[in-house]
Amino acid sequence: MATWAPQPAGLQEILQTIHESTDTQNKNVQKAITLKLNSFTRVPDYIGYLAHILASLTTEDDRIRTIAGYLLKNNAKLVANSTPDVLHYVKDSILRAFNDPSPMIRGAAGQDVVAFLGTLQPRNWPEALMLLMQNLESSNFEIQEAAFNILEKTCEDFPRKFDVEINGTRPLDHMIPKFIQLIDHPEAKMRAHAIACLSHFIPIHSQSLFAHLDLFISCLFKRASDEDPAVRRHVCQALVLLLATRPDKLMPEMNSVAEYMLYSTQDKNESVALESCEFWLTFAEDPDLAPSLLPLLPKVAPVLLQCMVYGEDDLLWLDGDEEDALVPDKDTDIKPRHYGQKSHGLEHESESGDSSSRPGAYTREDEEDDEDEDYDDGDFDDDMSTEWNLRKCSAAALDVLAVRFGGDLLNVLLPALKDKLWSDDWLQRECGILALGAMAEGCIEAVEPHLPTLVPYLISMLNDGKPLVRSITCWTLGRYASWCTQPVSDGQMNDFFVPTIEGLLRMVLDNNKRVQEAGCSAFATLEEDAGAELVPFLEPVLRNLVFAFEKYQHKNMLILYDAVGTLADAVGNALQNEAYVEILMPPLIKRWEKLQDNDEDLVPLLECLASVTIAMGPAFLPYCGPVYARCINITHQSLMQFQTWQQDPENLEEPDKAFLVVALDMLSGLVQGLGMALQPHIESTQPHVLNLLVYCLKNPNAPVRQSGYALVGDMAVACFPILRPYVPPIMEELMTQLDPEPKMEFVSACNNAAWSVGEVALRYGYNEPEFQQWVLVLIQRLIPILLHPKAPRSLHENAAVSIGRIGLMHPTIVAPHLEVFAQAWCQALFEIKDNEEKDSAFRGFCTLVQANPAGIAKSFLWFCNSIVRWSTPSNELRDMFHKILHGFKDLNPPAWDQQFQLMPLPIQERLTELYHV
Repeated sequence: MATWAPQPAGLQEILQTIHESTDTQNKNVQKAITLKLNSFTRVPDYIGYLAHILASLTTEDDRIRTIAGYLLKNNAKLVANSTPDVLHYVKDSILRAFNDPSPMIRGAAGQDVVAFLGTLQPRNWPEALMLLMQNLESSNFEIQEAAFNILEKTCEDFPRKFDVEINGTRPLDHMIPKFIQLIDHPEAKMRAHAIACLSHFIPIHSQSLFAHLDLFISCLFKRASDEDPAVRRHVCQALVLLLATRPDKLMPEMNSVAEYMLYSTQDKNESVALESCEFWLTFAEDPDLAPSLLPLLPKVAPVLLQCMVYGEDDLLWLDGDEEDALVPDKDTDIKPRHYGQKSHGLEHESESGDSSSRPGAYTREDEEDDEDEDYDDGDFDDDMSTEWNLRKCSAAALDVLAVRFGGDLLNVLLPALKDKLWSDDWLQRECGILALGAMAEGCIEAVEPHLPTLVPYLISMLNDGKPLVRSITCWTLGRYASWCTQPVSDGQMNDFFVPTIEGLLRMVLDNNKRVQEAGCSAFATLEEDAGAELVPFLEPVLRNLVFAFEKYQHKNMLILYDAVGTLADAVGNALQNEAYVEILMPPLIKRWEKLQDNDEDLVPLLECLASVTIAMGPAFLPYCGPVYARCINITHQSLMQFQTWQQDPENLEEPDKAFLVVALDMLSGLVQGLGMALQPHIESTQPHVLNLLVYCLKNPNAPVRQSGYALVGDMAVACFPILRPYVPPIMEELMTQLDPEPKMEFVSACNNAAWSVGEVALRYGYNEPEFQQWVLVLIQRLIPILLHPKAPRSLHENAAVSIGRIGLMHPTIVAPHLEVFAQAWCQALFEIKDNEEKDSAFRGFCTLVQANPAGIAKSFLWFCNSIVRWSTPSNELRDMFHKILHGFKDLNPPAWDQQFQLMPLPIQERLTELYHV
């Protein structure tokens, strides 16, 4: 027996607090109780008291004991600091409670078993595992089912923790055969649990399972026609996991498997159909399986298309026919969104534009990571629920099939697609339009000849009486925006580009909120693709967007901010026109003045204003005073709140960093837009922005540092005289941020730090003594980043650019290190698009080569390859390339000829053509 026992006074205090926690009406009481419960976690044997209440205080109400059980689950991590006697007592109590007569107590104890098995790992609590497996043998079905329910949760949450040796034996070697045996259990719940448990060991390649894989698969086939839909769902799930992990085991029977999964994709039970549909998504995502999937396209594609039609249940939930523009949004309508965190990086030859966090048709949300939700602008969210459903899965599968098979898919689907697009039934039309959008990326070449017919058709569908048709049409037009916005003639502009603009702007002002959202999102996508092509239409575009400010409810206002900010990014300084400023700024300032500093809506508005400020430039000056002062105040208050929280993190709530991040980004926007014209505001506002900035660079939150380093670099570019006196303390922080292998969440902050170093180096100038003191330390930090094989590509690139720029200004210090990094440097930058940053970096690299020609000897081929990748180098850089190449040739013509002949022919031809060597 355990020697630990609770102290009466401590037990009474905890018990009294749990009783008080049942008063759910009084929020102040609840807050005080929460703080008190949190304070108990500092008591070393707190979990012992909770276990005692759960298992032993049978005189207490089941509700009180159950609350203790839930608190025990939530504090399972405290076991790490528990003494052996407390740990023994807790484990023993949980297992006793698991056999309690009360279902509530057994349920709470079951959750405790899951939590503590996860924390302790099965190897350190084999008694729990033995009890669960013993209970599977019970003649009492309730006991069996309760044990299997817990086993399924544990197998799902931490399968790898079971795949170990415990006391010389592998638990799975006993568990797997037992689970396979139970696939034939007379109770459907047990059959479903058995298949589910086994399935969780497929992705981890468990050898204990794979030893019985053929038997498992034969059992799956046997249960494929089970009368219980839960069992069939788990059969389909297992086949999906096998396809992803061990396709070789399914290939011999693929025709039969495919027929079954096609049949199941049309199952009346949506959970079965959804799990089956995942099979086609998985199949399409694996390029190695493409040859096996291609012959199945004629059967699979039409089924997926049909599964994309709204069902009756969907329509009941959507309630999509109403004109609801005047109906206020509920708080639950607003999904979490990411803001701020400005990044500086280089654009690649193969890249085209950014994706924004906009809603769209088949995004799968990660239920376990709500804070990291992100919406791909290529996906259209039905907004009927956040759940992944059959319609979304089918559309996603069609999208991946289109990328994999392109024209082959369109050829298969074209007859059915035409029938749906021109159907009299609006549900069929809506489905066809969704499918057309889903195939946009993969089938663009095959669809393109049809677009002169399809785009006018889509524009006409914007007049459909059904809001759901109008909204999906907006999304699909957004998917083809790049085609609509690249007019090759006045005729194409008048036939497609202008009508698309006009149509989407009408949808922006629709009387249905779902259509407004889709129209606004699609128009933002159009803005990105159109860029300067929108300039002739700026006045009507701005007037429509401004009118939307008066019409939109809360949720769509956030998307409208995105559309306005994206427009500013797209048209740039064309927005400086006084007429445009007078149209746009009054509603933005009206919103700005209406919101308090702690209003969450201020965050997206600031992000929008940052883009507007950069575009308007000097034209924003009349508005900048109060905006600048408010950003400084938000930054200062955020830092103070964070400092207060750091002093008492257990009893205070951590302040939202989003306000600090977007305030810094707004300051960056003001700096970029106004440059030295901002100086009077900087000097007259306290605290000084650069004093605050130093504290931001010390902040442990990576997004804050990321935006802080962006501001450092932007100030170096736009107003270096203001920044320079503060560079020494900033440089101390900056150098510590340069890490060759940063954690994933620190990569963007490290990127911005690496970028800002180069900007600061350039502005100091050639051989400037103050900057010289940091050159060697910076190079010693940047070169390992450049050479590190696991550093992200973006970090390699920014490190390379800054090494080049520092080398341009301080060649005598950097040149001796050239041989160490030359090849990696050339490899990092040869695919980057031509721009001024790349040009200055290459001029620096050429300066280093001129100072240390021997340093490039081993990497000369890579250097030549990076030279010929340039399309439009500056005259200065072109001259440097010419001098270096001819310098090497003239120094030793025979050696040059020998090396030249070893180069790939395309490099020889380009060097000869461009530099006559």
